[in-house]
Amino acid sequence: MTVFTCEDTFEAMMTCVYDAWASRLGHDNLRLQLEPVWQQGLFCDYVHVDEDFSKAAKVVRAIQRKISYEAYRQVFLAAMSFDPDRLDAIYRFLVLGFANGPKLTQMLFRPEVVWIFELSRKTNTEANYFREFTRFTQVGQVYVAHIEPKCNVTAISAAHFADRMPSEYWMMIDDNRRIAAVHPKDQSFYIARLTQEELEQLRRTEEEEDIYTDLWREFFESIAIEARRNSECQRNNMPIWYRKHATEF
Repeated sequence: MTVFTCEDTFEAMMTCVYDAWASRLGHDNLRLQLEPVWQQGLFCDYVHVDEDFSKAAKVVRAIQRKISYEAYRQVFLAAMSFDPDRLDAIYRFLVLGFANGPKLTQMLFRPEVVWIFELSRKTNTEANYFREFTRFTQVGQVYVAHIEPKCNVTAISAAHFADRMPSEYWMMIDDNRRIAAVHPKDQSFYIARLTQEELEQLRRTEEEEDIYTDLWREFFESIAIEARRNSECQRNNMPIWYRKHATEF
């Protein structure tokens, strides 16, 4: 068994798919895995794949043209999930897709399709949560928000705020992955990788308070009805781990 490994970025994943397919070792004789690989198989050969934007672009174009744009959307969302085996799931999905074309997303009787749909659903659900639970604090002229999602939803959620705050400077920072969506005023946002030093400096922004901080807390307290307080229901709608960076909590 040959195992192709790569870093946890979408471009690296698509490059890994390209190289694994081009190896012509046979789909049943290889597996794709994200790094770091904590425990290697006894009879496996491991091949590291470096990120290559041209190869990744070829895979993306092939998915969109030979299968469908919907299949590509499902692949992208699945790639942003936190399942450790998502890369191999994507590969199996594409093997089936290139053999069957546009009808792939209707093949719900195949486990490869069900698996990808489940991963993409989890990513989409969490992205929706963080559209609601993200709290910005004004630091000078910049609005800064910190999040710690399980899935990599920074770019997906940032698109929502780019549509609603187009004329503001803001940053959405994923503390777990050390990445940030940076939105200059009246421009498109972009994803930036942060050094540990930069992340530590940006974490200090949570110590800042502004008028919106007070408004959130006042709103949260004013709408609460003590006689109808239901902590269990509240945890179901907003799990505790979502609250770490929520101002009102």
